[in-house]
Amino acid sequence: MIASLDVATVYRACNPSQTLDITRPQDRRYYVDLSKARGGDLLGELDATIRLFCPQEPTCQLLAGHIGCGKSTELRRLQARLQDNGFAVVYFESSQDLDMADLDVGEILLAIARQVYDSFGQSLTIAPAGQLFSLVKTANSLVATDIPALNTAVETDSFGSQLQQLSARTHGRPDLRSQLRQYLEPRIQTFLDAFNDELINPVVQQLRQQDKAGLVILVDNLDRLETNQKPWGRPQPEYLFVDRGDRLCKLNCHVVYTIPSSLLFSRDLSRLTMSLGVDPKVLPMVSIQQRQGSLSKPGLRCLRQLILARAFPGRRLGSGQQQRQGCDRLFDHPQTLNRLCYASGGHPRNLLRLFHRQIEKERQFPLSERSLKSTLRERRDQLLRSINTEERELLKFVVKHKKISGDADYQSLIRSLLIFEYRDDQGSWFDVNPLLKTATFN
Repeated sequence: MIASLDVATVYRACNPSQTLDITRPQDRRYYVDLSKARGGDLLGELDATIRLFCPQEPTCQLLAGHIGCGKSTELRRLQARLQDNGFAVVYFESSQDLDMADLDVGEILLAIARQVYDSFGQSLTIAPAGQLFSLVKTANSLVATDIPALNTAVETDSFGSQLQQLSARTHGRPDLRSQLRQYLEPRIQTFLDAFNDELINPVVQQLRQQDKAGLVILVDNLDRLETNQKPWGRPQPEYLFVDRGDRLCKLNCHVVYTIPSSLLFSRDLSRLTMSLGVDPKVLPMVSIQQRQGSLSKPGLRCLRQLILARAFPGRRLGSGQQQRQGCDRLFDHPQTLNRLCYASGGHPRNLLRLFHRQIEKERQFPLSERSLKSTLRERRDQLLRSINTEERELLKFVVKHKKISGDADYQSLIRSLLIFEYRDDQGSWFDVNPLLKTATFN
């Protein structure tokens, strides 16, 4: 028997701005494994590199994909799996601490140091006479202003306090970040060595004394880096991950970074893989159709389950009859749900956004085909207003040939969610957002 539905509860459950944290039981109820419809088990690959192939050696992995395709959810799922298998995991959203429009390697490493110390600092002592403490304290004094940095309960001379004050003082202050870089960049190798020797290594040693398998750091949201150019003309993603990425991969533990998808189409991709010694792993869209145009039943099934899981959390509607009953509670006709799934392009956040908006329009179940069409037209018109004549020609090329070039205009269309990437047995292929196709509305 399918439980009754409260429209406000379902509305909150499908909020597209909320990322599932699989480490929390209440969020785990909503999770649906989409790997079979994505073309591969990416989570299994990330996990195997750490637990199976190199459990005792530092590793660095890169994760790319469209913003909103589910990278954060998969990283949280990786966190839960690793913790269940004895690893200590530090996960953080870098966009909370860092300016995605203006960033340097030293600031990323400082943010990681702060997160690691926040997680393990209570049982560690960073000696004031040590190199790491000295570097951070000197940097802090260089950017000191007459504005109070932070009210904190810890002693002002503690290492944690120094990191907090440095972050607070430079946040939103490009002038102070410039001063920080002028000091830190010539000393970045010294800082990295001290970071490993005085923080990472003691944490790993302590974890092994506790019979833990090791330390893993998951740095999320670096895929949101803006692609603006540095003053010397180098695009920011290429500068950070191609020119300076070797620094990011020298921590003495396991690290996973999300990276901008633009790097996958960069002329410097080969340099990136050579410098870091790894190929980026890509989380593609859920395939809602085949390369030749026919619908993908596995993909459609997964997306239907994603919507049903938000409405009926914790219930596995395994049988066809149960799924039909759930669908009948939510929509006036099964085809309405199918059309919603297809219109999303296999992009999970797009799917939730459209469903969320449809609930706003109708405010009661079952949702009608009429409100869905209104929702799709609204979103289509938003997309069309952003497309110029030259971009229309690029989109026509993608529709015809199912591929793109490394042209910067194509990268812009991908970031704008006008083009999606899929995977099949033949490799990757591309198509335009279904909302731009007339067939979606027929």
